Amino acid sequence: MSPPRAVIRATLVAMTPAFPSGPGIEVTPEQAQQALADGKAILVDVREDYEWEAGRIEGTEHIELERLASKSDDLPKDTTLIFSCRLGARSAMAAQAFRGAGFDAWSMAGGLQRWHDEGRPIVPEGGTVADH
Repeated sequence: MSPPRAVIRATLVAMTPAFPSGPGIEVTPEQAQQALADGKAILVDVREDYEWEAGRIEGTEHIELERLASKSDDLPKDTTLIFSCRLGARSAMAAQAFRGAGFDAWSMAGGLQRWHDEGRPIVPEGGTVADH
């Protein structure tokens, strides 16, 4: 059973991007790519719709950060979740909130920008990393 939406919502509201990640909450894009390929994790992109449409990692779920708390029941608690955004601040907030609610949650360090800068593919063909 998923935690109450109010717990996740309150945690997200209380978070501030001034401290985007704590020790041990980040995975590298390489680790995220491997976990996704192995089926060991679900990658959740928390960027806004226009960012998602510009370019994304194939195989990711898309739930905007502002809708994440209301969609928490849709995410499995028994599967590792790796959150991603453009640079890592929003995904770190999401990972911290979901960890606090009992999920095995992580943030992809450097976000989609680092993923792309390291030469990993994004879709659609010719996709870009949109500014936020």
